[in-house]
Amino acid sequence: MLRPLTSPPRLRPGDTVAVVAPSGPVPADRLDDGVAHLRDWGLDVQVMPHVLDTHPEHPYLAGSDEARAADFQEAWLDPDVRAVVSARGGYGAARMVELVDWDALAATDPKVLVGYSDCTVLHQAVAARLGLVSLHGPMSGTMSFLKSDVAREHLRRTLFEPETTQVITGPDAHTLVGGTARGITTGGCLSLLTTSVGTGTTLPSAAGGIVLLEDVEEKAYRIDSFLTHLLRAGWFDGAVGIVLGSWQDCEPVEPVVLDLLGPLGIPILGELGFGHGPDPLTVPFGVTTHLDADAGTLTLDHPALTLR
Repeated sequence: MLRPLTSPPRLRPGDTVAVVAPSGPVPADRLDDGVAHLRDWGLDVQVMPHVLDTHPEHPYLAGSDEARAADFQEAWLDPDVRAVVSARGGYGAARMVELVDWDALAATDPKVLVGYSDCTVLHQAVAARLGLVSLHGPMSGTMSFLKSDVAREHLRRTLFEPETTQVITGPDAHTLVGGTARGITTGGCLSLLTTSVGTGTTLPSAAGGIVLLEDVEEKAYRIDSFLTHLLRAGWFDGAVGIVLGSWQDCEPVEPVVLDLLGPLGIPILGELGFGHGPDPLTVPFGVTTHLDADAGTLTLDHPALTLR
């Protein structure tokens, strides 16, 4: 059964944040533009040494597994760093997550992880191994961060003024299965969540959870296969609600969700606006939340991040 996780402290102007690339390579110009936005918020930005690396044999990876893991671990262990921000998604976190010394990270002060997409692997690990709330939000080197004032401002307020983002809704939110539920937020990018289940760095199930799901560029049959696998594995057993984010460039997903998850008899909310869409909202994992699928809202019991 999921339980509320520990909330890291919110950010203040002057805090240090570290930018990492645990997955795919980030173009240098996008990295620079993202860092500039973070500095505009009054943050001291530390770009980790291997962020601009590219793997010599696998160009879809931002450097070697060991280098990506070392950057992430070094950033987390740095006592001056208050948040670790992923530069972009892609693929690769699953290859480096087991190389991180999670026991060492657990012995340090809590800090904030920000990212989505492939960062789902790290969100699950931070929840399972560190017991910390993390933020499914836009990454600093992605177009959704660089081009969307809405996405940047919602992330900024969640980081600095989280009491202003306790009620989360979007213009396209709509009811798929009505009702209300109270539970702990969990989930992420569906394909990454599916391939993480059963590993040592993921939560064992969504029991007691409000499951947040999104993905990008997926065929309907693959979405069907991901959900079917999670159902067969018992991962959805005891879940109390489902919230869908954006499904950018996917085939229609809602008929598949209703067919497979509708029989669970729990509220399902569609298109809350987090994920790979053009104006992604930031949603926390590990927070006790009230889902109202009829009103189209997700309301946090308390701010995602604490005072310090």
